[in-house]
Amino acid sequence: MSEPAAIQPAGANAPDVLLRRLEWQVIRRLDGLLQGDYRTLWRGSGVDLADLREYQHHDDVRHIDWNVTARLQTPYVRQFTEDRDLTAWFVLDVSGSVDFGSGDVTKLAVSTALVSTLARVLTRHGNRVAALLYGDQLEAVLPPRSSRLHVLELMQRLRQPRPRSHQGTGTALAGMLQAASALMKRRSLVFVVSDFIGQPGWQDALARLAQRHDVVAVRLWDPLEMALPDGAGLGLVTVQDAETGEQLFIDAGDPDFRARYAQIAEEQEQTLLNDLMHSGADVLELATDDDLLQTLMRFADLRRQRARLKLPLRFPQSPLRANAPPGAAPNLDERASA
Repeated sequence: MSEPAAIQPAGANAPDVLLRRLEWQVIRRLDGLLQGDYRTLWRGSGVDLADLREYQHHDDVRHIDWNVTARLQTPYVRQFTEDRDLTAWFVLDVSGSVDFGSGDVTKLAVSTALVSTLARVLTRHGNRVAALLYGDQLEAVLPPRSSRLHVLELMQRLRQPRPRSHQGTGTALAGMLQAASALMKRRSLVFVVSDFIGQPGWQDALARLAQRHDVVAVRLWDPLEMALPDGAGLGLVTVQDAETGEQLFIDAGDPDFRARYAQIAEEQEQTLLNDLMHSGADVLELATDDDLLQTLMRFADLRRQRARLKLPLRFPQSPLRANAPPGAAPNLDERASA
């Protein structure tokens, strides 16, 4: 299988070389699609009224239009066209489990390419981007800026080596989200980029973040996390949990073990998708063998569809996932064709 477009192993190039390649292969084609020349694609804070829609449980009560509500006897909220000066935050999980890939490309390399692309698209139009990096603890906060050098600094921070302490507890994703919420003083577009592997209890923190901000949860994953490779010739192997450092001795060639592994992975996948679905955030799934350009173009197109159809709800799971688990809610494509 050929390597996904614009995604390279983490040590392949310097940040400026990687950014130039991204600008040529990906950013030029996305320019004007993810971000217009003057206004954003997202509803939010602003002065220009864009639309009215029925009140949802996560809406800010300060946006209720009381005149329309009184006439129709149903609560309605105002939606505004987002101000031209957009601030985008990248909340980045850089823990041990993200620095993993079954092939040449790790989830961290995918995250770096994605963040670099989105940050450059936004800063080319004068918008500001900021970032929070969280591993075993809060590592760095880059304040909002709009220069190319700022994007290069963010890429350098993502690519620098990190010692792994293996404290045995896993990544505190709730702490990462709470730290991000405390830093954001105004409504922002927020990309939470993580594999969502870590300590439980992050769901409420993500939901609270999505109540105030326009949140896109970017879920990173690797095919090896869904199913073990062909067991022929593997036999007994030692595996290690990248989050906790725990080691297990397994028989990768045992059919019963492989079946149990696949079943548990599927159950965990269903639980994760349900948690993301109920958080109020949009969901984008990105695998280590995905094509970054095609993924982003499809995601942007679905966001535009939702805005055009004036759907009050966010689409509940990634529309890019071809093998969605049974019983999952329909994506935006299915709603649009209904």
